[in-house]
Amino acid sequence: MELWQEMLRASVDSGKDLVDRFGFEPELAEKLNTLFHTRINPYYLSLIRYPGDPIWLQCIPDAKELEEDGFPEDPLAEDAHSPVPSITHRYPDRVLFLTTSQCSMYCRFCTRKRKVGDSGKISMKYIQSGLDYIAAHSEIRDVILSGGDPLMLTDTMLEKIVSGLRQIPHIEIIRLGTKMPCVLPQRVTQKMVDMLKKYHPIYVNTHFNHPWEITPEAKRACEMLANAGIPVGNQAVLMKGVNDDPDVMLELMRKLLAIRVRPYYLYQADITKGANHFRTPVSVGLEIMDKLRGHTSGLAIPAYVIDAPGGGGKIPILPQYVLGRNGNNIIMRNYKYEIYEYPDVEDEEKKVSADPQQIEKKYLRKRKSVQRKKTYKKEMVEVPAQ
Repeated sequence: MELWQEMLRASVDSGKDLVDRFGFEPELAEKLNTLFHTRINPYYLSLIRYPGDPIWLQCIPDAKELEEDGFPEDPLAEDAHSPVPSITHRYPDRVLFLTTSQCSMYCRFCTRKRKVGDSGKISMKYIQSGLDYIAAHSEIRDVILSGGDPLMLTDTMLEKIVSGLRQIPHIEIIRLGTKMPCVLPQRVTQKMVDMLKKYHPIYVNTHFNHPWEITPEAKRACEMLANAGIPVGNQAVLMKGVNDDPDVMLELMRKLLAIRVRPYYLYQADITKGANHFRTPVSVGLEIMDKLRGHTSGLAIPAYVIDAPGGGGKIPILPQYVLGRNGNNIIMRNYKYEIYEYPDVEDEEKKVSADPQQIEKKYLRKRKSVQRKKTYKKEMVEVPAQ
């Protein structure tokens, strides 16, 4: 048994553990653990500095989770875009492939808590039907392995899935969505990265939310991946009491670059049942982005996005930099709020926009584009589970 597996066995992993370790009332502990299973491995537990700190908030259950009726369990409509179990196919050229229900630490803000931890909903028995679906759809070029956490799989099982994807001619990119470098970096071993680099191009998106999570162990894991030619990106979630502060976020982004992790997304917290207390106003995220731009390297600035409720996909949200126009000049401001003008190039399409024939041609193109999208959806043929 490897070290990371031994550490998992020593996790806080039940309502009784919440009572014994943290003094929860037994009835409350059982309710919280039933709503969303608790698991906190010893490594991540060791990062807590005091009750209620940014690490605590992410992993210790809270009674607030029981007070949130009326919020959706599947805010991003993943199930509605699931043609076969284990696959979410929302965007034309890429799919999300759920490979396991298990995580080494169950985040209390998880947007997929309706499934994570439940082997009846995310199961190994669906792996082959997922591979068959991907093989049958030549428009798919990019596959994101998720779950749960795909690095909860053994190296042998993980390689079986990755090698299966590499045998599909139209698959160009394989991504692993894993929180392991942050919550259990001991899982990233030389043996594992040596296996993965046989199947390049491989990318990893991980999930650090606070500077305290960037430890020597996390640095070692991320650098091991980078040294194997596996680019690592970070997807942070903006959360009340965790990182809703420009200085905290600036420190996090700078520290990520120092361990060779590229900030990729900053997510507005989803409207998820049992996790709504983590949400902040969008204005907080915009203020943070405003304080990042110009005050640190562009490499350290993620895209701030809202994953649109109902399955609309990721929508970028930006501070207001373009203030208006002065004739043909664009009026804009920089990070110091200094005003500048840029002479724009005249738009030939706008010059002829009053011509009825040109207007008709423009909207005909748009209608054709919409029709292509409808045709694509009709052609998504369900592949029976094996």
